[in-house]
Amino acid sequence: MTDIISAPATRRAMAGQDGRRTAPRPDGDRQPLRRAVVRAAELARDAEEHARSRQHAKGKHTARERLDLLFDSGTFEEIGRFAGGNINNGVAGSAVITGFGKIYGRKVGVYAQDFSVKGGTLGAAEGAKICHLMDMALSLKVPVVAIVDSGGARIQEGVAALTQYGRIFRRTCDASGFVPQISLILGPCAGGAVYCPALTDLIIMTKDHSNMFVTGPDVVKAATGETISMDELGGGYVHNAVSGVAHYLAEDESDAIDYARTVLAYLPTNSDEQPPVYAFGTGRTEREAAKRLASIVPDNDRQPYDMLEVIRAIVDYGEFVQVQELFGASAVVGFACIDGHPVGVVANQPNVRAGILDVDSSEKVARFVRLCDAFNLPIVTLVDVPGYKPGSDQEHAGIIRRGAKVIYAYANAQVPMVTVVLRKAFGGAYIVMGSKAIGADLNFAWPTSQIAVLGATGAVNIIHRKDLLKAREAGKDVAALRAQLAEEYERTTVNANLSLEMGEIDAMIDPEQTREVIEESLRTLASKRRVRRTAKHHGNQPL
Repeated sequence: MTDIISAPATRRAMAGQDGRRTAPRPDGDRQPLRRAVVRAAELARDAEEHARSRQHAKGKHTARERLDLLFDSGTFEEIGRFAGGNINNGVAGSAVITGFGKIYGRKVGVYAQDFSVKGGTLGAAEGAKICHLMDMALSLKVPVVAIVDSGGARIQEGVAALTQYGRIFRRTCDASGFVPQISLILGPCAGGAVYCPALTDLIIMTKDHSNMFVTGPDVVKAATGETISMDELGGGYVHNAVSGVAHYLAEDESDAIDYARTVLAYLPTNSDEQPPVYAFGTGRTEREAAKRLASIVPDNDRQPYDMLEVIRAIVDYGEFVQVQELFGASAVVGFACIDGHPVGVVANQPNVRAGILDVDSSEKVARFVRLCDAFNLPIVTLVDVPGYKPGSDQEHAGIIRRGAKVIYAYANAQVPMVTVVLRKAFGGAYIVMGSKAIGADLNFAWPTSQIAVLGATGAVNIIHRKDLLKAREAGKDVAALRAQLAEEYERTTVNANLSLEMGEIDAMIDPEQTREVIEESLRTLASKRRVRRTAKHHGNQPL
């Protein structure tokens, strides 16, 4: 049987175009090919040895070592290994490595800049390789990871190098919201190069060696007279804690790559697919965690607590992967699983400025909600917010425009959304934090929760302003009167009863029911599908 199947192929291989049989090539004809293969292997080996000598001296991995850390063992397949090189002249390849590998068994595209080759600079050959990789990733509908370690555009090639950045920008925008894109900044990233990572979903930097800036320290000094170091200008801490450009500050390269792998485990391969599902069974640990919830949140609404404890008591195995941990810290966002299904968690953080919404936390929440909606992750919102942060600094920083981003993100999200009010939900912040009015599917509240336009004390100061003034003029105890009026307002108004009666809250739940209720809600909403509400091209969201 084997001979019958293979015979036609054998005959074709041994026949010329005219059908006549041709004799096999003598072994000597293959020698040039073999020599080329051996030479290519030697060049590849020498190039890696050169890369190790340069990178290890700086405490950095080589580009290929980074790929070994990123992908499942033995799964990386390189594309265009010697493109941009010259084997005859001893040039192993260009300053970027491209290809595909697997992360937790799923295919992912990558381009990794190699600083040991011409400083990792981008020229025509490098740009062509990156564009080809991205075109293939879009065609295959797989995520793209960019490992950035580059001196920027290759000056020797002038405008030809800059043009390639434009082509990469275009493809990155095409991929946005279609396939996950993650940028690992493991070296310098300057000038126009910074906008490639800025267009991706997540930017990961390390405490050492990572830098991002549009203009470097030398240009800054020449233009403004300011003397500043690379780390102070655009180091990992600056962009994670101050500017909000980056989303994770890693201890080192291994930590950065591990974070990228972890995040991709929560996301689908593309926007047409659902996130992966993991095996999970609720057991004693989850039941004990549920019982702890009531004791985590204090009865005193002015007493802070750590929202992370609440989140870990709700999600599978207590595992929560934070995003932008150091930026806009009065809000917490990140990935977790509930009953084996990945979700995005958005919450206020009472431990930081009482969980108030300000310009930074607003942008942080809005961006994360958009990310979850793009890649079909249900959004679980845990609310304990006293309102938007007041003050001229916030108004001048654009709290109106930047706070509106949260509204736009929630109002346009079409993934399943479940919201739980734990304690406070006041004013406009209540509405924007996943209220039913703005588009959440199912909303719940704890029995002690407070939902109102204002907190009791603030409301009394406005509503009973004249009464308090008269009491002061009469020499009465104003503080005692204010406390009495606040207690009455709190008892009659500052609670979730009105929202419950209006249908804005679906049910009051005991704290220990929280995980169970969220799990059941997500199961109910699992079949929710996207609906195109209008024929517009896209909205004009506040930016």
